[in-house]
Amino acid sequence: MTSVAGWAAASTPGAFPPLPRAVAQSFYRRMRAVAPAAVGAIERDRTGDPERSFPDTACGRLAGSLDDAGLRALGMWTHHWCMRFYDDDTTVGRRLIREVAARPGLGWTADEVRWMLRESASAGPAAADRFTLPRAAAAQLSPADRRTLAHWPEFEVPRQRRPDQSG
Repeated sequence: MTSVAGWAAASTPGAFPPLPRAVAQSFYRRMRAVAPAAVGAIERDRTGDPERSFPDTACGRLAGSLDDAGLRALGMWTHHWCMRFYDDDTTVGRRLIREVAARPGLGWTADEVRWMLRESASAGPAAADRFTLPRAAAAQLSPADRRTLAHWPEFEVPRQRRPDQSG
């Protein structure tokens, strides 16, 4: 299991300049607002049918009830949660990330993308889906904002090995 230490990941040196503390704190405040509902939805979906269409899941209903800002906060919280606690039990969270990443026009900011990239880079290669949401969010930025990410850390994301199921 890989762990990322929240604020430390947001402020450590690396490819991106550290985020101002007030900016990072605003992200955490918004994520805390959606966290209780997200935890409940993820827990309900863990016990549900994994083949159910996304809109029919608890996570799908939660995502459908949020405006763009709420959906960005939900995506960031889920991304943060998956990066901190990445293991085989994050399947529901990773599905939620993919669904949020597929939503066009959420109004991502360069700071949000930079924060997610920093978290993704800190998580390391064990978290195979770690760039799904930041890449999708970066693609939605204006060209001017994309230029602020000129030092995008390009990591080759290796395929995760699956445990040998043969015996």
